[in-house]
Amino acid sequence: MKYFKLTYHDINNGLGCRVTVWITGCKHNCKGCHNPTLQNFQLGKDWNDQIKQKLYDILSLPYIKGVTFSGGDPLYSVEDLVSLCKEIKQTFPEKDIWVYTGFEFEYVKHFEIMKYIDVLCDGPFMERLKNTSLPFRGSSNQRLIDVPAS
Repeated sequence: MKYFKLTYHDINNGLGCRVTVWITGCKHNCKGCHNPTLQNFQLGKDWNDQIKQKLYDILSLPYIKGVTFSGGDPLYSVEDLVSLCKEIKQTFPEKDIWVYTGFEFEYVKHFEIMKYIDVLCDGPFMERLKNTSLPFRGSSNQRLIDVPAS
């Protein structure tokens, strides 16, 4: 899995103050994508123990509500992400996990990673449905799904 950066004290990518991990690689090619640079699978650095420790140090802060995985599309790195999300849930059970994906929930709902995700923002960004008044998403086709309740 390749990542571009970590953003923390982030209030734009989920409820509360969080850390966002920007994963590179995406094949959706959404017109008007807010992060077209991160579609490149070769961009960024390989995920490693040092950056994982930095993530854990941030998650240890009491005011950090959780972690968000965005990109690119994190679900193109689902195999690596599953083990990381599982470990985060074991280490920080009080923290929530949000994932942004261009895939629809119906397509990914049976993926193992869904056991560890609290909120999924699903669906491709659609420029013709762009709506800047929606919380935590860019177009009206995208949904915020409470995964455990689903």
